[in-house]
Amino acid sequence: MSPKSKKGSALWYSCEKCEAVLSQKDITVHEENCPPCAKAWSHNYIRHGILYSSVEVYKSQEQPKNISTRELNDMVFVAQSAMQLCKIAIGDPVVLNVGQNTSVKIAWPTNEKSLTSVCLTRQAIDLNKLEGRVRIEKLTSDVGLATQISIEYVGNQKLPEVTTELDILIKNYHEQKIFTIGNRICVPYYGKKLIYKILDINGENLTADNRITAPVPRNLEEHFGDLNLSESSSDRVIFYKALYSTKWTIMNSEVEEKGPETSSVVKSSDIAGYDDFIEEVKHATDLALGKYKMMKGFDVTRGILLYGTLGVGKSLIAKAVMAESGAHILTVNNSEIYSKYVGETEVKLREIFAEARRNAPSIIFIDDIDNMCGKKNKSSSDQEKRVLSTLLALFDELQSSNADILVIATSSQPHALDPALRRHGRIDKEFEVSVPTQRMRKEILLKLLSKIPNNLSDSDIGEISFVTHGFVAADLFSLCSRATMHAIKHWRTSQTCSDERDVEIILTMENFNYALTMVSPSAMKEVLVEVPNVKWSDIGGQKDLKLKLQQAVEWPLMHPEAFVRMGITPPRGVLMFGPPGCSKTMIAKALATESQLNFLNIKGPELFSKWVGESERAVREVFRKARQVAPSIIFIDEIDAIGGERASGSSTGSNVQERVLAQLLTELDGVTELGNVTLVAATNRPDRIDKALLRPGRLDRIVYVPLPDSETRQEIFDIKLRKMPVSADVDINDLVYLTEGYSGAEVQAICHEAAMKALEENLNATEITKEHFKAALSIVTPRTPASLIKLYEDYLTKN
Repeated sequence: MSPKSKKGSALWYSCEKCEAVLSQKDITVHEENCPPCAKAWSHNYIRHGILYSSVEVYKSQEQPKNISTRELNDMVFVAQSAMQLCKIAIGDPVVLNVGQNTSVKIAWPTNEKSLTSVCLTRQAIDLNKLEGRVRIEKLTSDVGLATQISIEYVGNQKLPEVTTELDILIKNYHEQKIFTIGNRICVPYYGKKLIYKILDINGENLTADNRITAPVPRNLEEHFGDLNLSESSSDRVIFYKALYSTKWTIMNSEVEEKGPETSSVVKSSDIAGYDDFIEEVKHATDLALGKYKMMKGFDVTRGILLYGTLGVGKSLIAKAVMAESGAHILTVNNSEIYSKYVGETEVKLREIFAEARRNAPSIIFIDDIDNMCGKKNKSSSDQEKRVLSTLLALFDELQSSNADILVIATSSQPHALDPALRRHGRIDKEFEVSVPTQRMRKEILLKLLSKIPNNLSDSDIGEISFVTHGFVAADLFSLCSRATMHAIKHWRTSQTCSDERDVEIILTMENFNYALTMVSPSAMKEVLVEVPNVKWSDIGGQKDLKLKLQQAVEWPLMHPEAFVRMGITPPRGVLMFGPPGCSKTMIAKALATESQLNFLNIKGPELFSKWVGESERAVREVFRKARQVAPSIIFIDEIDAIGGERASGSSTGSNVQERVLAQLLTELDGVTELGNVTLVAATNRPDRIDKALLRPGRLDRIVYVPLPDSETRQEIFDIKLRKMPVSADVDINDLVYLTEGYSGAEVQAICHEAAMKALEENLNATEITKEHFKAALSIVTPRTPASLIKLYEDYLTKN
């Protein structure tokens, strides 16, 4: 092939062999693929008036003037010289063929991209999936006039009600546009993007008057140009132009018919662990729906509130009760009921309650009612106040009419509801859906695993239910899903057979052990702490401290019947005090690992805020989350920073630290039950802690963590040197003798310093000698002053 320059441009070259026109940069590729394939081309070119290219996203900073975004989405941007070679004028309709997708766009020149680039807006690409190789040519076939276009909704959002306003919008948005069957259209409607697919088009007969362009005389050369082997897309597809008079028909009957078949009905038998609770809710529901007419003269509850933490199963329980009640069900969706027009939201609410009266017995279900009826305050908008007032009036009408209607509402924040809604005569019966206990978690797991092939024994499921403290039903479902995913992944990495259809994957305890490391309670996600894997065996000595922590944390879980038998309650809190570096914090980490409880690590400065009331709220939130995921441990390091002694005399109590301390005292031993929450605190200065915090019932287990004695130091050296290459001349007994008065952290520092000395002498050193330890002992000296030890001894004597 000897390419030659195309007339009018030095950048275009035509191939004498196949008569393709291409850009200069594609000459080498074209020589290897001449003639190019019209179905899977490897480079961009023009042949017989058709541009073969690939779709790119239009990102020009200089958009055409006086062109709206809607019109921009109907355009295709091509280089001006390419348009001339394809005999396309500015504003001409062109046919785009991408795979099986064919659509019509308006051609417009651009100088931003290469000579053969074809650019569309991102919305146009996503709407009709116009990605990949594209074939573009001028629309020359006849275009009919559409009299009726049938469309089907294919969007993800809920289909809105068909109104005159929507019909007019569709007409206006697509007047004078050219379509074919299979095209997709997008209509913006109150913040939503409604996507429809064209199913059928009825049009007038194709005549010469309906042509998009008038026929023009063609010379012999143009007729020969049409004699090519590639089939033009415009000859295979029939196009229609939409007019304002075109009738648009939305085919939504199929969606309505499929709805009841595809939607699964929840039954109470599908919910495990809450049998007694569901029976109680059912009883209240039956009373409100008039199933017991024996007693007259008393007001029946017309409003029920189910509240509890997120994911606990409030909505599922409500749906199960409603499905088995046999009543007419009406659902109030917060996102759909609100309108930008004043008064329309209130009208929709009244219509729902009116429909409930017409179809009594009825149940009106309001999910997350706190989003609709929050507490009235100065920051509430006029619309929120009107909605609340309307709902209160409707409840009062419901109570006075004595109709067989019940309102079931759910909320994860009942305290955020307006108090006027929770008084008698409105929502006057409240049920708390509690976090499942160990027995309930086992029942839920048995229900979930009954549908999944597994080889877990009853004791395995009991073990999983024991360690999943604070897990709600949604968390347990997530746990089973993660275990299933792990089983599938493990099978795929180990299998050699390519046929995956008939293989049955069985869940094992190993899969659940992995899932337990990945899934945490949903209430813990905000305060989740990655605790290092520290065990009791990693800590030398401190037997007394370990025992007291086990008594406070592990005994109440392992042997709860012993505390009931003795008529006592487990300790509320443990305070560890002692010199710095005596493994107080490390012991807390080991406690979190060994007990397998939910662990909340609190840093004193995080609780303080410059805003009045925020610091106290932070303390309340910590204890609230701990109660949600109980049994749990709250660890506060350096508690003297927030629990310092309060000033005496004429103090006004305005100090933030004093208010935080007061909140902490209230949470530990106040009106609200602490539950299975244990507070573990550590400090170096116990004399600075307020006496009220140390009384029995709060931090009632006070443990002194002294400097390690010789036996403890020997254990620390054993644990540390076990992992280090130590020469035979190193005697641990000598090291124990020489480190009298050293803290645990300083003993560990000696080992690190000795290893660094060995590396200083030789980076390839393979052992640590006695001389290295001597050098380390001269560098690391005990830093605990005698005055501090005396302070601890005096404190122990006084207390």
